[in-house]
Amino acid sequence: MDTPMPSETMNAEVYLAQLARRGVEYVFANAGTDFAPIIEALSGQSSSTRYPRFITVPHENLAMSMAYGYYRATGKIAAVMCHVSVGTANTVCGLMNASRDNIPIMLAAGRTPLTETGHIASRDRQIHWGQECFDQGNMLREFVKWDYELRAGQPPDTIVDRALDIAMSEPRGPVYLTLPRETLADNAVRSSRPLEGLAVGVLPAAPNQAAIEDAAKLLASAKFPLVITSSAGLTTAGYHAFASLTKKCVLPVVQQDAYTNNLPSSHDMHLGYEMTKVMMEKADVILVIDTKVPWSPQHMQPKASTKIIHIAPDPLMSRLIPFHGFKYDLAIAGSVPLALPMLEAALVAAQKGKEKAIDTRRAEVAELRTAYLAASAKALDASRTRKPLLGMYVADCVNQLKAKDAFIISELGLPVRYLELNEPNSFLGGTLAGGLGLGLGAALGAKLGAPHREVITSVGDGSYMFGNPLPYHFVQRSENLPILTIVTNNLQWYAVNRSTIAVYPKGKAASANQMPLTSLDPSPAFEKMVEPCGGFGAKVESPDEVMPALKKAFEAIRSGTPALLNIITEGR
Repeated sequence: MDTPMPSETMNAEVYLAQLARRGVEYVFANAGTDFAPIIEALSGQSSSTRYPRFITVPHENLAMSMAYGYYRATGKIAAVMCHVSVGTANTVCGLMNASRDNIPIMLAAGRTPLTETGHIASRDRQIHWGQECFDQGNMLREFVKWDYELRAGQPPDTIVDRALDIAMSEPRGPVYLTLPRETLADNAVRSSRPLEGLAVGVLPAAPNQAAIEDAAKLLASAKFPLVITSSAGLTTAGYHAFASLTKKCVLPVVQQDAYTNNLPSSHDMHLGYEMTKVMMEKADVILVIDTKVPWSPQHMQPKASTKIIHIAPDPLMSRLIPFHGFKYDLAIAGSVPLALPMLEAALVAAQKGKEKAIDTRRAEVAELRTAYLAASAKALDASRTRKPLLGMYVADCVNQLKAKDAFIISELGLPVRYLELNEPNSFLGGTLAGGLGLGLGAALGAKLGAPHREVITSVGDGSYMFGNPLPYHFVQRSENLPILTIVTNNLQWYAVNRSTIAVYPKGKAASANQMPLTSLDPSPAFEKMVEPCGGFGAKVESPDEVMPALKKAFEAIRSGTPALLNIITEGR
């Protein structure tokens, strides 16, 4: 049967329809005068027309974080649309986060009208002169895989396809498209290609089989191989494949700067979230899996004899990081979820006849894990009566109340070491770029993408203020997204404090009564911020208040009401 001809009469309609045809379900938008054709198209949408759902997000950094969290919860790309140059400027922090973490986002911005007369969409306000740029994409070109401007006479559906294909191909990342108002308002121009059935992105490439076998030989010959990863479990397939590989082949794991949970908390090979000198000195072969900064050379270096392997879509981080001095004996390009089963098969074969050595290593790893768990338990036990509170105690209380598959976000909030994470895709950590403000928007996107899951976002007091809290609570209310927000409030820029002391441990700042530029005291009453948007808020200052407040907060979100706890914590 012939496919019916599309009914779009305006380029804005072609643009919106093609996003929907390619599987984009949401556009997180903050509109301006450039949106007139988009708004006209949305207003004329009929029952037979399929467009993405537009959600009004009153700040672009929040919108970008929503797209980030939505992708992490679903594996699907979302679109963000912002207002010309000024809206684009507000996206850059979120764009840096997405770029460094390989999160695909379809970012589009209006373009101030190009013409002064002669078109229904020509400039008609003084601001249209003030908002024009010589090169609008230049302000963010370093952080996108591709940018382009839709031009008169070009088919918007072809441009949409190209943008999505590039964003969704490994290594994934954001793209940027500018849309002049006149071009959007022009009569529809369409591609001659089929409208349905085309793939989005290039299928991920499997690594070279011979290289995988070389890696297996190196690992099989090691007395104490060590795996370092931040994102091997980013997909459900990768999570299960990584758990299987490391358990079956007895490969201990450090999840350095994890921005997802790569192993169950209960996994036998799980040795924590921080690379240490002790572990570095023990390792004679290190397998790095898609980790941009596996250790800090300022603090530790592998032994000269240690062999190092890196498996990632781009092991050299050639597009992302200008100066990157990590050297590998074997660098293997390819999809991690495809590489892991290949490596397991090759390593199982290479380990035949080495059972005694493997049993010895299994016992050694068990001792290390026992020591790791004992240290955690000792620290946690000491925290139960501490005031100000410690984040580890709050995390332990959350473990006792949360759903098994809760999705937890921590942006300088609850310490991942003390969270129980035994389901795939249950954790979203801070980004490599460190653009603050991710935690709130990411929670909105995650809850939108997985409404059946509990979503808990924990942020520091500074991160909360960076996250556009009032727009965050507005979107929670307008979209009915009951999220538990935990502000671990230490009344300071703690990371700045620690960094200064690390550089000048005996300096004047370290001994000052109040270190300059670090105080966030007096602290706002963050628990009041959620109340104007219909949420439950409470302040928590002592250990005996934590569980009662958390119980009320969980009751609130489980009945559809957002909740926020402002928990006064010590800076550690």
